[in-house]
Amino acid sequence: MCGIVGGISYKNVLPSLIEGLERLEYRGYDSVGIVINNDSLERVRSIGRVSSIKNKIKKTKTKGLLGIGHTRWATHGGVNEQNAHPHISNNLIAVVHNGIIENHEAKFEQLKKLGYVFESETDTEVIAHLIHYFYQKHNNLLQAVNAATKELEGAYAIAVIALNQKEQFVCTRRGCPLLIGEGKGENFIASDVSALIPVTNKIIYLEDGDISVIKKDVIEIYSQSLKRVKRKTHQSKIELSSMELGPYQHYMQKEIYEQPRAISDTIEAVIDANEFNVEILGDQAKKILSDIDSVLILAAGTSYYAGLTAKYWFESIAKIPTNVEIASEYRYRSSIGNPKQLIITISQSGETLDTIEALKHAKKMGHKKTLTICNVQESAISRESKLSYFTRAGVEIGVASTKAFTTQLVSLFVLTIILGKEKKYISRKLEEQYLTELRTLVGSVQAALNLEPQIKEWSKEFSRKDNALFLGRGIHYPIALEGALKLKEISYIHAEAYPAGELKHGPLALVDEKMPVVVIAPNDKLLEKVKSNMHEVKARGGKLYVFADADSHFHEEKNIKVIRTPRHTGMLSPIVHAIPVQLLAYHVALRKKTDVDKPRNLAKSVTVE
Repeated sequence: MCGIVGGISYKNVLPSLIEGLERLEYRGYDSVGIVINNDSLERVRSIGRVSSIKNKIKKTKTKGLLGIGHTRWATHGGVNEQNAHPHISNNLIAVVHNGIIENHEAKFEQLKKLGYVFESETDTEVIAHLIHYFYQKHNNLLQAVNAATKELEGAYAIAVIALNQKEQFVCTRRGCPLLIGEGKGENFIASDVSALIPVTNKIIYLEDGDISVIKKDVIEIYSQSLKRVKRKTHQSKIELSSMELGPYQHYMQKEIYEQPRAISDTIEAVIDANEFNVEILGDQAKKILSDIDSVLILAAGTSYYAGLTAKYWFESIAKIPTNVEIASEYRYRSSIGNPKQLIITISQSGETLDTIEALKHAKKMGHKKTLTICNVQESAISRESKLSYFTRAGVEIGVASTKAFTTQLVSLFVLTIILGKEKKYISRKLEEQYLTELRTLVGSVQAALNLEPQIKEWSKEFSRKDNALFLGRGIHYPIALEGALKLKEISYIHAEAYPAGELKHGPLALVDEKMPVVVIAPNDKLLEKVKSNMHEVKARGGKLYVFADADSHFHEEKNIKVIRTPRHTGMLSPIVHAIPVQLLAYHVALRKKTDVDKPRNLAKSVTVE
């Protein structure tokens, strides 16, 4: 969740640290802080956004060649300056940390007995004092960090500076992402590549357990046994311009409108080849997929809803039994391993802790067939998986996922057809039909975006509501779930989603004239059933807001409002219907004047439990 940066340079490092923190702000925005290593550890902290410390820095005239910084999403301890990072031990050691230390209470008691005084409520201060303790013993920062982390349980990415070590700083990771940016006469670290692109496009991805000593001209990486190891330097293809807001009001708005391009880029390899080729999943794909008998999808949040949608595709098209589980639940329950089952993980960042740990759990259970749908190459989850299909959504900064979701759906559809071909359920004629549907998808998505003015009108009424109900059936039920989630995330309106057929089993009790009911009603085989469910709502005074296809036979009448998406797009219809529910949430949030890109209590990348 939190974002960390660090740097050492031949010039003032502070502007680069501040810019890095601004680009990491989507990971947490409860508080922010930096430490610069000069004649003393010069610390500046503040509650709120990165902008809140800029004036403080001007007043203190802080500058220097070595520093670390942090933007916080609160876990342990309230939102106040006392709990803001960096944390300092005895004016000698400064630490920033992303993650959760699970045994911090036991270490707290041990360190208190040793005479350490705690000033905050955070688990991070335990790390600072523990490193200080070992630094006093070893007089070597690398050894001190290594010794301290051996006593820590949990997930972390840590950066550490020592007052009397002005030529270097140390960082390490376990379970949380940490990258090194390799420059000329300067080197940097960050939680995310977006914070490094302004200073360098040469990126080193640290592995779990790696400890690195960062100097101006040298990067040393060690294993937990303190043996030197080598990690590949990657040339990032991310362009700085792609992370700029441009003419848009919010990143979420920008990312909604980037979906036609993102989808087109994600399916480019399939369209160019004019076939669904198994080899796009990796060299081993044909062998791995040859004898699978079922699929288990593991994901969290919006990615979980993408998995629920894929279940319909896998079972109806590829005829493969499929289960979908919330990653955080799966990893803690007893389950039965199946070596012939394909484990599919879905993650935008590839760093979602619950999903990574669920994958590791599956592998311990004997699962060897693993595939990830991910937006970030070289992410932790892609390194843990045998096969990968990378969405090409580009950088997604808005906390509420949009283009990452629709590109995940597209990727899962491509995977479905590949599996169907491998199982001999899809003829060349049918494959060509699916290729045609993919080619026309981008146009349908663009047409859905053109509905924005109508959706904007709906938002006037929605913004005055306290609750909302979303309904869908079959493959569109997950889209109803996603619509409810989006509304909750950024407008703070309580929203629930149900399969429309379940109305009479409880949710109908909530329906009255104050409850808006959003219905996903495409022109598919369940349309008449959905209409019946709508009548149940109308009969009880509920007001219906219906997203119907252009070729659906719906007419507006009292208490029924209709917006028509493009003509029914068959199996790809969920992707098209995801667009209007995104736009609805966005415009309701605008009217409620919430912080669309940084909704309260949430962060983009969930790297803690």
